[in-house]
Amino acid sequence: MILLLVAVPFAAGIAVFLVRRKSFSRIMLVSAAAAHTVLFLFFCSYRANGTPLSKWFYLDDLGTLFLGSLSFLFLAAALYGVNYLRRESSVAAEKDRGDDIFANAPEALFVGCMLIFLSAMTLVMVSRHLGVIWIAIEATTLASAPLIYFHRHDRSLEATWKYLLICSVGIALALIGNLFLAIAGSGNVQGYAPLFLDNLLANASTLSAPCLKIAFIFILIGYGTKMGLAPMHTWLPDAHSEAPSVVSAVLSGALLNSAFLGILRVHEVCIASGLGAYSGDLILFFGAISMAIAAVFILSQTDYKRMLAYSSVENMGFIALGTGLGGGAVFGSMLHLVNHSFAKAMLFLVAGNILAVYRTRIVSRVKGALKILPISGILWVCGFLVISGMPPSGIFLSKFIVLRSALASGHPFIVVFSLAVVAVVFIGMSINIFKMAQNGTEEAIAAGDEKGERTLAVLSPLLLLLAVVFLGLYVPPVLENLLEHAARAAGGS
Repeated sequence: MILLLVAVPFAAGIAVFLVRRKSFSRIMLVSAAAAHTVLFLFFCSYRANGTPLSKWFYLDDLGTLFLGSLSFLFLAAALYGVNYLRRESSVAAEKDRGDDIFANAPEALFVGCMLIFLSAMTLVMVSRHLGVIWIAIEATTLASAPLIYFHRHDRSLEATWKYLLICSVGIALALIGNLFLAIAGSGNVQGYAPLFLDNLLANASTLSAPCLKIAFIFILIGYGTKMGLAPMHTWLPDAHSEAPSVVSAVLSGALLNSAFLGILRVHEVCIASGLGAYSGDLILFFGAISMAIAAVFILSQTDYKRMLAYSSVENMGFIALGTGLGGGAVFGSMLHLVNHSFAKAMLFLVAGNILAVYRTRIVSRVKGALKILPISGILWVCGFLVISGMPPSGIFLSKFIVLRSALASGHPFIVVFSLAVVAVVFIGMSINIFKMAQNGTEEAIAAGDEKGERTLAVLSPLLLLLAVVFLGLYVPPVLENLLEHAARAAGGS
């Protein structure tokens, strides 16, 4: 029954491919996203009542946390997507392509792939079989590749090929990791049973430690490629900058989390087998490397979407660093994961509004956003302050929890390192953000470009911003309880 979460968006995506009507595609995008959120809330209550679910698919604490952030984020992206598709359709009409018999095909491709993308990410989060998780993560690559190539120009083609090639190498390494996991547990259970997460956890004390260590290395590097951990992150800036902004929001806010969940599943097994310190140290190391590399590249960015992409690398690195520290830092990391998903998605959606008017991703060519796009301009500046960790945002709270826990557990160097990275990122982003927001006049807009701000273009980013600010002021007991249990599953307290 829980597979309805996977089946509904998948079926809607297939229907969009078959019908290929613009109005139908837009209705299905929002309807399927809303249905997914309703089903998620239903299965949360189902889970709270203790109702047993399938051995292959059910929601545990980690899966519930990750799926909740995905579902609400995708619903916001779907609402924004209707306005995006309408805008793209009007641009196509201006170029005299409105009567083309294939005019609806790109829109059907976009919506269909978005919905199948949602289905694949959901499968990652509800599956209890590591082989199925591997298949689902590979499916996310195949479903999202056409979305990156949606604009069909040379740069998007290059970004798509880089995405496919690098992520395919990563997924191949993760497959080797699964093979070593099967070998590690082959002496305990028969057939393919070693790849069931519950079997691995139940027999963790008897697993082969050398095989499990090797398996985790391959899993971390393999799924870490998809998560955007450095130095395997090289696909991410190109893909996030070339994809439509609404796609970038889902890639950064949800896809990276899906890959991280794949890593956490094996980290759970390592913790149960007594190798939690080993896997935690590796996660921490790659997290720190990711933060440092992202900070350096942010300083030199002249493309504001690439800047946001490197910010995602830095934030995912911070989440990994907190998870590797263990203890109370894991709770902060889980909270940071939710906050980052909403905040980064919000920034990418606002970047889409700016791009629609200025027709450029170059920072120096965008001036006076606060005057020309007053709502989006304010959201742009507020989003920057939120993602930088300014109070009272939820990101300030999550970063504070991680750094306080690091200091309390005797890791002052990590605290100093993290604060230094945050300062560098703040400087690099603030220079670009405020250049874009200030100065400029109406003449800064190219003749014929769209003016004004539609409701759906600003509603979704506004709601996401309010959610992050709210989580900085108050964490609802239900979410706090879920974060606590998820943190314990990932080795925290």
